[in-house]
Amino acid sequence: MCRRSDSYFPSIEKKYGRPIEEWKDLIRASPLVKHMELVAWLKVEHGLGHGHANALVAHTLAEGSSK
Repeated sequence: MCRRSDSYFPSIEKKYGRPIEEWKDLIRASPLVKHMELVAWLKVEHGLGHGHANALVAHTLAEGSSK
């Protein structure tokens, strides 16, 4: 797994006030499946910055593909 994504996680939790697992649950529950659609959704609906949204989506989708 990409360590770069992981390095974003403490700042995501601090800035947006939710644990990473909660963000990942939201991503998994979304009807959207494409990476950039999910990134855009996190940015518009939840106010995340692009880098944070991208890191969360990349990490979550990578977990799903490794199962």
